[in-house]
Amino acid sequence: MNKASLIDKITEKTGVERRLVLQVLDAFEATVIERLKAGDEVTLTGFGTFIAKFRSARGGVNPQKPAERISVPAVTVPKFRAGKTLKDALKHKAV
Repeated sequence: MNKASLIDKITEKTGVERRLVLQVLDAFEATVIERLKAGDEVTLTGFGTFIAKFRSARGGVNPQKPAERISVPAVTVPKFRAGKTLKDALKHKAV
């Protein structure tokens, strides 16, 4: 599912205008990014937690030339930790 189909699904389920759903979703994304940049966590109880994790610099191997060593710089990466409600909902899903 991409952003457009998510917006369509939310519009269908709530009856709210598509442009308003788009504005809310854009505001949610911007707020999560802003809070992660500030070093905070964003928790949606039951659904999950968005976290910014620092990953230290390390050595690596160039996959095109395995004999060549490269250095991978330090970076902050986004992480998502699923909440109990989300985990439980997926456990009971028939495969």
